[in-house]
Amino acid sequence: MEINHNEVYTTQEAQGLLKVSKSTIKRLIKNGIIRANKVGGTYRILGKEILRAVSPRVESEATDIYQKIKAGVKSKIRNW
Repeated sequence: MEINHNEVYTTQEAQGLLKVSKSTIKRLIKNGIIRANKVGGTYRILGKEILRAVSPRVESEATDIYQKIKAGVKSKIRNW
């Protein structure tokens, strides 16, 4: 199953995707490794949070690319 970056998952779905136990997913949320929002008494997790937990390097690389693009745009705007 593919993890969609913008999809919202329940803790049970995240468990299945990460192949971890219920207690492990709770611990990951409690320790802030996976950020989640509580909605109606249950947690909801964005796909990007699951991906970040699996591969933090990917998020770091995406942030670096974004910052380079942002700097380039700022320098072009400054010259206007």
